[in-house]
Amino acid sequence: MAFVCTSPAVPTLLADDERVRITRWDFEPGATTGWHEHAMDYAIVFVTDGFMQIDVDGVVTEVRMRAGEAYSRPAGIRHDVKNAGEAKMSFVEVEMK
Repeated sequence: MAFVCTSPAVPTLLADDERVRITRWDFEPGATTGWHEHAMDYAIVFVTDGFMQIDVDGVVTEVRMRAGEAYSRPAGIRHDVKNAGEAKMSFVEVEMK
């Protein structure tokens, strides 16, 4: 399933060195990242409360997170992320090199 993108999520690179790449992602309601795959293991830390949908190979999972909550994922999973809520959503992504 491909999400219908009303606007793209906006990435802001915060740091990129020999150990990590840190990116803040800001989503308007309905915004998506577009299909992508991480080459590195990574962690997500929510800046705001959020309700998102994650599509992995056509299987959509709905996730509700609170500001300050976090999760991690391994590299190599092709996915698309959508802000499925009615408010703006932001998180920080930390990719481990």
